[in-house]
Formats: sequence, C-alpha cells, structure tokens
Amino acid sequence: MFFATFRLTFAFANFGLRDVKKYKDILEKKKEELLSSAPARTPATEPGAKSGDWIDQSSQENDVHVRLALKQTDSKLLRAIEEAIHRIDQGTYGICTECENEIAPARLEAVPWTRVCIDCKAKQSG
Repeated sequence: MFFATFRLTFAFANFGLRDVKKYKDILEKKKEELLSSAPARTPATEPGAKSGDWIDQSSQENDVHVRLALKQTDSKLLRAIEEAIHRIDQGTYGICTECENEIAPARLEAVPWTRVCIDCKAKQSG
C-alpha cells in the first residue's frame, strides 16, 4: 500500500503546478462547451410526433435519434471530464487507474479526460 501511494504521489509531482493548471483549464473549458451546447442537442420534436408527409416524418424521426445519440455521447464525455477534474483535485490525475503507471503527456494532450494509459487502453480495445 505504501509503495502504491508513494508512486501515485511521485507521478503526480512530475507534472508541476503549471501543467496541472493547464489540464484543469482545458477540462473546464471543454465542460463549459458541452454544457452550453446542451440546448442545441435537445430534440426539436418529441419522438413519435407527427407532422408533414411521410418523408418529413421520417426526416424528423432521424433527426430526433441523431440528437439523442449526441446527447448521450455528451453526457458520457461530461462525466469523464468531471471525473478527471476530481482526479486533479485528489492529486491522482495523470495516473492510469488500471496499472497505476504514469499516463504519457502526449496521451493527456490528446485526451485530457482519459483514465488509462495507452497500453491499458489497447488491452481494453483488443
């Protein structure tokens, strides 16, 4: 237990306060973007609402399904961002939740809300 705690603290210390603030700012900005886009993701009509001819109805139903799928994706991303901000506050940001090794800075630059290193992500996908 001591070794794991030491390793987590040491890896987080490798980031420096400027890096941690930079990632937190990026995460907060993305969170705000998602929250401000929420009204645009809300379906204009309720599923099953009928108006226009069958082509219009089909198009409306398709639009509803696309917007709902985008809203679900946004919700998952928002949750991942909030978890990443929590890890920053806890001092464990940048540590893989699977293997407890440091996540490469390049991966954090690409996906700042990630919970896992590239090796563990490959194992999950493969």
